[in-house]
Amino acid sequence: MRLTTKGRYAVTAILDLALNSQIKPVTLTEIAARQTISLSYLEQLFARLRKAGIVQGVRGPGGGYQLSKLPQDINVASVIEAVNEPIDSTKCGGEANCQHDSVCLTHDLWVGLSEHIRLYLSEITLADLLAKNVARKNETNEHAVKIHKKS
Repeated sequence: MRLTTKGRYAVTAILDLALNSQIKPVTLTEIAARQTISLSYLEQLFARLRKAGIVQGVRGPGGGYQLSKLPQDINVASVIEAVNEPIDSTKCGGEANCQHDSVCLTHDLWVGLSEHIRLYLSEITLADLLAKNVARKNETNEHAVKIHKKS
């Protein structure tokens, strides 16, 4: 399976939102700047994420976007699927017409792989990713302190 830019950017942007919207809503301009993603592309992605009920817009001064659910209630698969990114490893898009309108020899293999990927991504929540990000930052800070003490 090849995850396209759309799916990668959607997950990156929603994680940025989860990290930065705990105090106040976050604008797409802020996410675009931090993640180097085109603002117009983010607008398209967030329209789909809003339609899927993953994010909600906040109007007015200080407005922007925030999660519409708790981070532990949003999994990576739902974010990818919300932006119409299929989680599919088959050449035929799951239509079983891989080889001249019939099933190819390896169709079931790729369908099984797709299901494993979908299951894996559905088990990872934004809360899991946030926790890993915090742990990584703590490790980096501890390493920097150790280096500083040796100097």
